[in-house]
Amino acid sequence: MWGILIALISGALMSIQGVFNTGVTKQTGTWLTNSWVQLTGFLLCLVVWLVKERHESSILSLFQIDHKYMLLGGVIGAFITLTVILSMKNLGPAQAVLLIVTSQVVVAYLIEVFGLFAVEKVGFQWSKLIGVIVAIIGIVIFKWK
Repeated sequence: MWGILIALISGALMSIQGVFNTGVTKQTGTWLTNSWVQLTGFLLCLVVWLVKERHESSILSLFQIDHKYMLLGGVIGAFITLTVILSMKNLGPAQAVLLIVTSQVVVAYLIEVFGLFAVEKVGFQWSKLIGVIVAIIGIVIFKWK
């Protein structure tokens, strides 16, 4: 139950952040907004790490990560922020989030089915494919005029 609540909060925060970032972009610029988002996020994370975790793991532990490509999360985060801003600007919050979430589900399921990025491989299930198809049908219905 706790995981479901956290996921719902995450989705809500992503939507709110996307709207905020798009609003800032209208008054500044896309890359300046993106820089601000990443900088303020970095500063908050650094402070929380210093307060809560600095005794558990050092900065040097980052250089001991097994799969070095996983350190690209921040770079990917910058492009996530950029694409959310641009999609909300062009589609509006509801349609953008609907497409973003559907894309997340499809890609996450492919990662699991194929065992990509050191994720434990799971078997293909028709019910999950049907769920994705229903989500795509939902997009079509949502977009229908």
